[in-house]
Amino acid sequence: MDGLTGVRQRFAALEPVLDEKSRRLLAAAESKAWGRGGISAVSKTTGVSRQVIRQGLRELEQSPTHPDGRIRRPGGGRKSARQKDPTLVADLERLVEPATRGDPESGWLRWTSKSVRKLAAELERMGHAVSYPVVAELLHQMGYSLQANRKTKEGDSHPDRNAQFEHIHARVQQCMGLRQPVISVDTKKKGVLQKYERGSL
Repeated sequence: MDGLTGVRQRFAALEPVLDEKSRRLLAAAESKAWGRGGISAVSKTTGVSRQVIRQGLRELEQSPTHPDGRIRRPGGGRKSARQKDPTLVADLERLVEPATRGDPESGWLRWTSKSVRKLAAELERMGHAVSYPVVAELLHQMGYSLQANRKTKEGDSHPDRNAQFEHIHARVQQCMGLRQPVISVDTKKKGVLQKYERGSL
């Protein structure tokens, strides 16, 4: 029993600085020092499973350090959102598609006016367990990039703005499907620019 108390005390002292690999190797070293029955005894004392201790013993018998310094085996670790939820990306694509626009000057860079928080909330209503940072990462992987809002005077936004963009998007899709050219013209009203100078708002 004294030996197990020593194991418990050593683990308690080192626990805050142990990562997955060093915890496994320490448990394996303790069980090896214990001798016969060491795997079961150390497992009960430390809470490290017998399977993990056996893995640690195999690692101790091999080279002292992994050649590439990995803590987990290849393929180990947390699965990505795409792997855990195969329909997530398709549903996200459907949500942003009607609100997607293109910037012809940057090679038809796609973008959406919907916020990542709003998209995450809509995906949750569809049954997906997803956070807004994950949505932002997925959008980035899909070719979207985060852009700052343009400055505009309060109240200048047209009440049917979203409907206008949805109509434009539908016409663009229709023309592209017919292999007809799509031209985007960006026009600006003349205005007093000093209103938007730094420190003048």
